[in-house]
Amino acid sequence: MIVTVFRSRLRPEHADEYAATAARMSELASAMPGYISHKGFTAADGERVTIVEFESAATHRAWAVDAAHAAAKQAGRERFYSEYSIQVCEVLRSNSFSREA
Repeated sequence: MIVTVFRSRLRPEHADEYAATAARMSELASAMPGYISHKGFTAADGERVTIVEFESAATHRAWAVDAAHAAAKQAGRERFYSEYSIQVCEVLRSNSFSREA
């Protein structure tokens, strides 16, 4: 599995355009072959973190070069973000626990 950790800070003057673009990217990513999940979180200081999971490096790469995603990334650099960082990680080990109610 490939996990992307995307940390960012938004420019508030473009919040509405960002929200529409983010909703569209969520819809498109979810339909990509190999997509597993994504979730976003916002810290009290305004930093945002999105965690995205794909089955493999190949399926992750297909999303990375998708034309609509590429256009959204360009808009992010030009308008949406004051800063961001991306870490793409290969899962070496995974554990989980769930307590049944």
